[in-house]
Amino acid sequence: MSRAVRRAVRRAEGSPGWLAVPGTGYLVLLFVLPLAALLATSFQGEQGGFSLAGYARFATDPFSAVVVWNTLKIALLVTLLCLLIGYPVGFAMARASLPVQGLMFLALILPLSVGVVVKSFAWTILLRSNGLVNQVLLGLGLVDEPARLLFNERGLVIAAVHVFLPFMVLPVFTVARQIDSRLAEAAATLGAKPLHAFVRVTWPLSLPGVVAGSAFVFSMAVSMYVIPALLVGDRYQTLPALLARAYLFMRDRQSGSTLAVILLAIAVAVVVGSTLLTRRLQSRAQPRGATT
Repeated sequence: MSRAVRRAVRRAEGSPGWLAVPGTGYLVLLFVLPLAALLATSFQGEQGGFSLAGYARFATDPFSAVVVWNTLKIALLVTLLCLLIGYPVGFAMARASLPVQGLMFLALILPLSVGVVVKSFAWTILLRSNGLVNQVLLGLGLVDEPARLLFNERGLVIAAVHVFLPFMVLPVFTVARQIDSRLAEAAATLGAKPLHAFVRVTWPLSLPGVVAGSAFVFSMAVSMYVIPALLVGDRYQTLPALLARAYLFMRDRQSGSTLAVILLAIAVAVVVGSTLLTRRLQSRAQPRGATT
């Protein structure tokens, strides 16, 4: 090994921070710079220079409030349903034997290899009036006539939950496998009922997985475009739909960038707020647990 190479190796060993330069440069090039350009475009007026016209139009348009409400409502519904379904599934995977756990992983991960467009088209077939879902409902006697599940919120929520559910199950599973199952048994020996043991022991310990899964699902649900476009169309307007229309059809970069910044701000605000709330709840629960 030459002296120059040895000198370079010693220099790298003495300053390990240089190892982060390639990754940092990659993130800056592909994420920071495009977001900075997007933000700058949203504040650019028609004649050039700084302008808040795009944000003013969005704030003064009554239709904007409807669009924001539709976007947040669908994202919250999808996140809540994914949590209700994914939380017990994640714990079941963590407590299952290795062969069963492998099968559950396969059933969970395999659908991720299929594109969102294919999944959305599949749901249009399943949810149509003569589709499999309505045939099952009619066969069980739950409905007297085919239910309308396409071109409305119900079909959109069903398809979105199916697409985003793995992103809730995996974080919950990761945290649940680290929770000692004997803690609930110890709580039971001290007289705690199952519900009380879950609220005071299991739920606080699983909050990191809940927060991570909710952040993943909400950030993807609030910005989804393909699923609403295929299952609902233009009848249900959301921020991603308006954003795509501004860029693709109206060729209005200023309005499109404004909508993109607002959408990004909503997602970041909700994720950061939920994280801070969870930390506050955990800090409150720790002293109580120490005194009992």
